[in-house]
Amino acid sequence: QVQFVESGGGLVQPEGSLRLSCAASGIRIRYDMGWFRQAPGKEREFVANVAWNGNKTYYATSVNGRFTISRDNGKNTVYLQMDHLKPEDTAVYYCYLDQSGVRSWGQGTQVTVSS
Repeated sequence: QVQFVESGGGLVQPEGSLRLSCAASGIRIRYDMGWFRQAPGKEREFVANVAWNGNKTYYATSVNGRFTISRDNGKNTVYLQMDHLKPEDTAVYYCYLDQSGVRSWGQGTQVTVSS
């Protein structure tokens, strides 16, 4: 059974940066992985994903150019570097692993962007 430990969330001022990490255990992460987020009162939305070997990445329009997803398969970890953060980026961020169409989810980490 795959398990995740997410870290790196917190409170940051607008235009600040955060780096989220998602470490997986119980599985070798030779699968596509990514991040979703959910703001209060809103549905969970896609943020970014990265192919199993790191050679393809995809981003939501709202974060493209500000966020960077990466992975280190040797450490079984996926990262989300978030720069130029905006108040509308405030949400709980969830990492996931896509195992042939079946997704496993992390517990979520809170990101709050506020002055």
